[in-house]
Amino acid sequence: MTATVGHSRWLPFPDTEGGLRLYCLPHAGGSASAFRPWIGRIPGVSVLPVQYPGRETRLRENPHVDIPSLASELAEALLADAQDAPYAVYGHSFGALTAFEVLHVIRGLGGPMPSHLIVSGFSAPQSEDFADDAVTDEEIVALLRDLGGTPEQYLTDRRILKMIMPPLRADLTAKVAYRYMPRPELDVPILALGGVEDQQATYDSMRGWADQTTAGFRLHPLNGGHFAVLEQQEETLRVIAGVLCRSGD
Repeated sequence: MTATVGHSRWLPFPDTEGGLRLYCLPHAGGSASAFRPWIGRIPGVSVLPVQYPGRETRLRENPHVDIPSLASELAEALLADAQDAPYAVYGHSFGALTAFEVLHVIRGLGGPMPSHLIVSGFSAPQSEDFADDAVTDEEIVALLRDLGGTPEQYLTDRRILKMIMPPLRADLTAKVAYRYMPRPELDVPILALGGVEDQQATYDSMRGWADQTTAGFRLHPLNGGHFAVLEQQEETLRVIAGVLCRSGD
């Protein structure tokens, strides 16, 4: 299945596997390239990294500064791409919150729901405190340094910071502005991947995602911190494959 012009902006990499489609939503300030190494690594599953506006192939577009508008546009793009094909949605950190809202939009539209919601690096939305976050450039750099996953040379190079700061600031603005709204639980199984050393989204706080589904919940530990899912790629893909391949049987 080939993406049409209308939503190919969201999916910059081609379908390589066919079968179940796994849409991967990156962290705050992140881009589709974060998940490019996953492409072709799960047999029978097409890993499709999502590109938010304002970065990489969409650098000239304005990034969203609120999650509802981002989730609404992305939901329509994913439905247009998936059509009748089975699919799952994965989000890391900011991407997990966005994925959660995307599923609620899809349910509201009456669209087909995914086989799974997979989340990592973000506490259950009903338990998160969205009031405080980094606001100045210095605070944002300090946050990135604490979280890890960003090369130190990027954090000290003004040219690189000038490029990555606008989408990152937009995503953080959207996160701070977010207000959780209680709604009926999703009828979609949730797999949560938790870094046991993650200080931002602690392993125990990931258990709260169980309250967002009526269809089953699993929490899997990964060695490492906030970006354990990327640092422990083999283990991450093994766990995801185990869940998605069973659902496609």
